[in-house]
Parts: sequence; structure tokens; C-alpha cells
Amino acid sequence: MSLSTLPATMQAALVRETNGPFSIAELPLPDVPAGHVLVSIAASGVNPLDAKIRAGTAAHAKHPLPAILGMDLAGVVVQLGVGVTRFQPGDEVYGLVGGVGGLQGTLARYAAVDADLLAHKPKTLSMRESAALPLVSITAWEGLVDRARTDAGHQVLVHGGAGGVGSIAIQMARALGAEVFTTVKPAQFDRVRALGATPIDYTVSTPADYVLEHTADEGFDVVYDTVGGATLDASFVSVRRYTGHVVSALGWGTHALAPLSFRGATYSGVFTLMPMLSGMGRAHHGDILARVAEWVDAGRLHPLVDDQRFTLDCASQAHARMASGRAVGKVVVDVA
Repeated sequence: MSLSTLPATMQAALVRETNGPFSIAELPLPDVPAGHVLVSIAASGVNPLDAKIRAGTAAHAKHPLPAILGMDLAGVVVQLGVGVTRFQPGDEVYGLVGGVGGLQGTLARYAAVDADLLAHKPKTLSMRESAALPLVSITAWEGLVDRARTDAGHQVLVHGGAGGVGSIAIQMARALGAEVFTTVKPAQFDRVRALGATPIDYTVSTPADYVLEHTADEGFDVVYDTVGGATLDASFVSVRRYTGHVVSALGWGTHALAPLSFRGATYSGVFTLMPMLSGMGRAHHGDILARVAEWVDAGRLHPLVDDQRFTLDCASQAHARMASGRAVGKVVVDVA
């Protein structure tokens, strides 16, 4: 699409007040600053955090209303800002790009995006599938690769392996050569087995039970908590003594560190939104997504996308589907 054929305005799903409905608005096409690209958005992934921002309960990810929500996108580059050399018009891209901290979200036909936050989308995936990946895959990568240095031969425990981050973390740990276990409900056993993990029924097994059964009471080399609360406390007593590492993407609450200290193990948190909120480290997100695309195209990772489809004017229904707990995989809105 040439500059001469770009429209002057675009449709966007706008939330005007806390807990308010989405309404379709006709807005000016965004300007494209230096270092940014204009993306024609094909699909937008829906995350639980989107609903929290809409409800005004995500103090760590404030997004002043009225606002366009949505963090994940897949689409096509249609215009380059000054200084951009990694992309060309017509490139298919994906990324975790906005919907927090005042950055325009992805429930819109176009977005001006910092090019550092983008990567070429996986060649083997559709736009819908690609839009399901950025937040969850970056979160999994930062925990398993950047923080825990997961390696071949490690025993990895993923808490909440049937969820968005958890399901990608299982596949990523397997791709790194680890043996993977995950705490889930019995109804989710088949789903996580298909991803390559050994399921653990957390409703009947205590940390002492599964640490004894699966690690001969030594503890797991890496424990990735995607649940938070009491599950993070359980992680501290499930990790291997001296060399083990606990990672959490949900560190809310008050937690005693003594159980972790008594095992001589270490802990780190993952705050995936930091580059968008602070402007620091954005290029690393683009680099992660480039690696993730390689792994996807090599058959090592695949997103699970809910079958139910939504268009831009059905954003409220998409949020309801995500919040219902009935979605099987990531809810994605078809924007184009």
C-alpha cells in the first residue's frame, strides 16, 4: 500500500470509561515518528491483562481512558518512519506493541509501532496464530532463557501449564532439552501431555508429594510460576537445593523468602511490560520474537488459538469469551 492510497482515518474499538463497552470510532491515522513503522493490523490477541486494564485494576499497567486496548498484533508494514532499515513496506510482522502506558493498542486498523518491538512473523503461521504469540512467548522466554538459563537435562516445573504463558513455557523448555512437569487440573491432563509435559494434579498432590515422586526429593532445577499467590510459595519449596531457580510472572502478595533461602536457591521476576512502559530494552523483545519465529518455523513451538472468531466490532464479546474460562487457547480478534 503506497502513501497515496493510505486512508486519512481508521476504525478502532474504543473504551471510553472504566468497565465501559467497546465502541467503534473513526480516528485519524496515527503519525509515524522516527524509528517507528505504520502497521496495517490483521489480528489482535486478547490477554487477561487487557480486561484488568479495562476494569481499572491494573495499576502496574495504567492506560488512561478513553483508549484503544490490545497489546499483541500481527499485520503488514505499510509505512516507514525515518531511520528504520530492518523492515520494508509489505513485510508481515508481529509484536507486543501497546495497550499500556498510553501507547495505542492493537484493536484498530492501524498502529504506529516502535520498530524495535517487532519481528517478522513466523512464515508457517497465519496472522491469527501469530497474534496469539507475542506476550506469552516473550514472558516464557524471559523466564526460562534470560533468567533461569534452562538447559538440556534440567527438570522444569511449570505451574499452570494449560494457560497461555504456561503452554508456551512447556514447549520452550522442551525445545531447550529439559524434562517438563506441570501442575494442572485432571481435565487438562491430555492437553499438557500433548505439549510434552508430565501432568501433576495440584488439587490432590502437595509440593512435598511431587518433589519426592519426580525428583527423588532433590527439587526441580527450574520452577516457573505463572499463577502467583500461594503457588509462588509452593515454588519456593519445590526448587532444587543450591542450584535451583524460581521464576514468577505473577509476584503479587506477601511471601516469605525463608523457604527459598533454606534451600540455597534463587528467585527472579518477569515483568514483560517494562520495555513498553519505560522505553528500555525494546530491541530485546524484537530479538526474542525473531528467535521465537525461527523455533515456530522449525516445528518447536505452536500457539493454541481458540476456535471462536471475533471481528473488531465484537471486541466486547471477545473479552467476555476470554474471561469466561471456556476458551481453548488464546482468543484473537480479526481486525482486517
